[in-house]
Amino acid sequence: MKKIIFTAALFISCISVQFAKAQIGFHLSLNIGSQPDWGPVGYEHASYYYIPDIGAYYDVDSHQYIYLENSIWVHRTYLPVRYRGYNLYNGYKVVINQPNPWLRNTYYRTTYASYRGRRGQAIIRNSHDVRYRNHWRGPGRVPVRHETVRPVRPAPGRGPVGHPGGFPGRGPGHGNPGHGNPGHGGGPGHSGGEHGGHDHGGSGHGGEHGGGHRG
Repeated sequence: MKKIIFTAALFISCISVQFAKAQIGFHLSLNIGSQPDWGPVGYEHASYYYIPDIGAYYDVDSHQYIYLENSIWVHRTYLPVRYRGYNLYNGYKVVINQPNPWLRNTYYRTTYASYRGRRGQAIIRNSHDVRYRNHWRGPGRVPVRHETVRPVRPAPGRGPVGHPGGFPGRGPGHGNPGHGNPGHGGGPGHSGGEHGGHDHGGSGHGGEHGGGHRG
């Protein structure tokens, strides 16, 4: 009886371990969206990056850099001034899925010393893999594009409001209603609207054509 109970308990333990591993694997696969656009491709989960060029680490989930400052490991959202000119898109990154890798810094520094200065690593920004379509871009990483608004040109034959002549070669415009200027010497009157003005001696009646009649 004891043997049967022991066997059953062992079987249940094995199932529990496999289930736990499956859960961990599923959790790790959800990390792609946190990986930055300068991160290396090919990893469904990345806890940390080790950057051999500068001897610093990057926490993928918290988006913080970890580096030595006055002999103390600090966590910052930015690199120190001495590394401000470093191009993260060109440098090599080593994916580490172990907790607190900086506590084993001697091991990582020695193991990946040959990776310093290495270039050509494929990064997420340049990948067309659909898995990375929602990767983390960081604040201000992608500039906002503004559309240029072009002025609308008037349709042919319709000049600006209040301009009786419209544009040259486009026919008469449409002005605001009003009284035209009196004609001179019985000559053509000048109209600013639909009705021309009257002259005592010989004013012209301005219409849309602006022509006057002798009195």
